[in-house]
Amino acid sequence: METRDRRINLLLFAAAGLAWVAVGFIVLTLDPVLQPAAAYAGAVAIGVAMGLTTMPLLWLVPFGWQRRIAFRGAWVRAIRRGTWIGLFATILVVLRVQGLFQLPVALFIGAMVVVAEMTLSAER
Repeated sequence: METRDRRINLLLFAAAGLAWVAVGFIVLTLDPVLQPAAAYAGAVAIGVAMGLTTMPLLWLVPFGWQRRIAFRGAWVRAIRRGTWIGLFATILVVLRVQGLFQLPVALFIGAMVVVAEMTLSAER
């Protein structure tokens, strides 16, 4: 692992930690009944925190599987997949806040995310 990769991992984990602190602050101090915008702020904060948490993990796992070899485009792929995860989490929380969450809808959105990522990750 190069120094650049180590720094990116540490920065992303630090940003994820700050994002989880923000989630904790929103969950513990804001009431979504009194302030409806707090629910959406919480949804965005949870999505950002999940995305930032998974980005370095999505780079480290393939790095370990490939005998500690980092291939070109690994960071782009990890960041894109982490963004998908964060967006998926945000959508699920917003659906729950609005009272529209149902398992078939969640599975459909998850399938759409998987298909979109497979399309973007296809080897040419």
